[in-house]
Amino acid sequence: MNDLNPKAAVERFQAQVAAVRAEIGKAIVGQDEIVDGVLICLLAGGHALLEGVPGLGKTALVRALAAALDLKFSRIQFTPDLMPADILGTTLIREDESGKKSFEFQRGPIFAHVLLADEINRTTPKTQSALLEAMQEHSVTLSKITYPLEEPFLVLATQNPLEMEGTYPLPEAQLDRFLFKLRVEFPSRAQLHSILDRTTGPSSPELHCVLRREELLAMRKLVREVAVAKHVQDYAVRLLEATHKDREGAPELVRRYVRFGGSPRGAQACLVAAKTRALFAGRFHVAPEDIRQVVKPALRHRIILSFEGEAEAITTDQILDQILANVAPSPA
Repeated sequence: MNDLNPKAAVERFQAQVAAVRAEIGKAIVGQDEIVDGVLICLLAGGHALLEGVPGLGKTALVRALAAALDLKFSRIQFTPDLMPADILGTTLIREDESGKKSFEFQRGPIFAHVLLADEINRTTPKTQSALLEAMQEHSVTLSKITYPLEEPFLVLATQNPLEMEGTYPLPEAQLDRFLFKLRVEFPSRAQLHSILDRTTGPSSPELHCVLRREELLAMRKLVREVAVAKHVQDYAVRLLEATHKDREGAPELVRRYVRFGGSPRGAQACLVAAKTRALFAGRFHVAPEDIRQVVKPALRHRIILSFEGEAEAITTDQILDQILANVAPSPA
């Protein structure tokens, strides 16, 4: 917490987040929940999967975030012919003036602070798996040499939920590496008018850096220091347990339509995201409501439906709604 008391540290955190929101708001109309979700992932040290049809501003949001922060931005357009070396980099043979040859590692686009993995489900599982180590360990290993990625490292991946032809569904191990799965919804009529006014006029908004890398890393450290009472942590654990059909407290939809529930990484995601949301609200402790607010984005991609659930078009959000209705917070 450096030299600030808890109250002052929380107030500064709120002011810094408000500045980033305002700067992103110059380029993005509405989508407040998505913006907050991406900021939570950034500050909690996780990654985000943005799902939505083309044209909803997913790429623009990522670019706006990178512009508002003092961070290196990189974009990869995922295609079926993309290879792991196109993401991670490759080792080249260099020859100096004397003719002596040596190996030199040419870094790929993954060596950035903010990586936009555009349409990640359009590439093969082999290439998708190239991101696994980077997302979990924040490092890249090639030819038995490990190269650390500079902090902060954030992967923001996008995928189109409608177009299935020519796509490769993300494997469960890959999905589990994302802190949040955020669904980008279609804008309202008023928001559409604002989008048209901004994008068809004579000039575009100019974004400026409002938060330095050192400040961001200090904010990440503050998130980890937020207090969590045992009964609040127990609430997160019981919500996760309720996603497993063989556990006590699992509701009817889970028992009928869920094949596998969320992993322990899901409870970790709920807790660290709830800490960040508590700071957003000006508190230095997590409340049960913070847990409730982050359950859907933290767990919706970690629940695997059974064949019957898929056949009946049951969504994981429906299942989580029933879990939230059935599982109450523990008394303090």
